[in-house]
Amino acid sequence: MQRLDAPVTVKEAMDYSLKAGGKRIRPILLLATLQAFRKDPRIGLDAAAALEMIHTYSLIHDDLPSMDDDDLRRGKPTNHKVFGEAAAILAGDGLLTYSFEVLAGTKGIPAEKRLQLISLLAKAAGPEGMVGGQAADMEGENKSLSVEELEYIHRNKTGRLLAYSVMAGAILADAGEQQIRLLKDYAFHIGLAFQIQDDILDVEGSEEKIGKPVGSDINKFKSTYPAILTLEGAKEKLRFHLEKSKEALAESDIGNGLLFQIADLIASRDH
Repeated sequence: MQRLDAPVTVKEAMDYSLKAGGKRIRPILLLATLQAFRKDPRIGLDAAAALEMIHTYSLIHDDLPSMDDDDLRRGKPTNHKVFGEAAAILAGDGLLTYSFEVLAGTKGIPAEKRLQLISLLAKAAGPEGMVGGQAADMEGENKSLSVEELEYIHRNKTGRLLAYSVMAGAILADAGEQQIRLLKDYAFHIGLAFQIQDDILDVEGSEEKIGKPVGSDINKFKSTYPAILTLEGAKEKLRFHLEKSKEALAESDIGNGLLFQIADLIASRDH
C-alpha cells in the first residue's frame, strides 16, 4: 500500500487483512477462466486484485462487534482487535473504494469493457448482491429459515462475487453470450457448494485449519444447511451442486480441466 497517499494506520490496517492469507478463490477463478480461453492471465490481474480487495473489506466489516463480533479470522486476530473499530471500518472502506480505482485504471483494456466490469462488480458487491445477502443473513439470525431463504442469503452474500469472478474472466476473454451464461451457472452452483461446505466444516472441521472456533454458527443461532437438512442432507445437497456445476461447465465446451478441479476442491476442502 506504499503508493497510497493515505494515513499510515489506514494503510497498515488495509494491508494487514489483505495479506492475512486465505484461499484467494475469487482471483483464482478469474485467472483460471482466462486460461480456459487460452488468454494471458496477466490481463486479469487488476480485476483479480480488485475482487480480493472487495472480499477482504467484507470480511473486516463482517467481523465487527456490530455484525458477527469475531475475534479470529484466518487464525489471526481480526482487524478491529488489532487496529480498533474505527480504523477497521475505514480500512474496509478504503479497500472497497480502492478496488474500483484499480479496476478503472487497468491498462490495455478498452474503456467500454472496463466500464462493463466496474458496473457488474458494483452490482455483485452492492445491495442487490453481497451487501443484500449480508443484510438478509443478519435479519435471519435467531430465526428458523427455509432452505430457499438460506439459499437466497448465500446466493447473494457469497455467490454473487464468485459468479463475477468467472464472468469477469469470460468478458476479458471475449467469450460468447452462451458461454458466459453457462459459466454463470457453473459459478452459481460452486458458490452454493462453497457455502454448504463452510457450514459442514463448522460442524465437523478443525479449528486449527478453518481459523475460527468450530460451531460458531450454531452458537450464534444461525440457520445452516446441516441444521435444516441434517449433516448427511447437507452433504447430499453439496454433491448436487457440484454435479450441476460440472454439467454447466461441460456444456460450455471450453475444454479446461482447471475449472473442474476448482469445483472439486471447493467441495472437498477442509478449511
